Amino acid sequence: MNPWLLLAVAIGSEVVATSALKASDGFTRLWPALIVVAGYAVSFFFMALALRYIPIGIVYAVWAGVGIVLIASVGWLLFGQQLDLPALAGMLLIVSGVVVIRVFSKAADL
Repeated sequence: MNPWLLLAVAIGSEVVATSALKASDGFTRLWPALIVVAGYAVSFFFMALALRYIPIGIVYAVWAGVGIVLIASVGWLLFGQQLDLPALAGMLLIVSGVVVIRVFSKAADL
């Protein structure tokens, strides 16, 4: 399987888990709390699979960077979080960094 697809699944499940963490209201709501635990378990499982092929520094940089941007977007879309111009600029820089790693870094070559 494509290791970048494994990493994408890890990122997606982490975003679902973090969104459910907000919805769990401090682990006082059962179903969102269960989604948190399951989502993080799936995320770390798929990240571990991706680590078989991609160096840990690259995996973590991409996982964290893309996760930050996606969860900030979910916060804006679902939870009414305000994103001002500096926040959007910072997110653009994060995405740019991930693109630079993926496109130009020899460390990201498989």
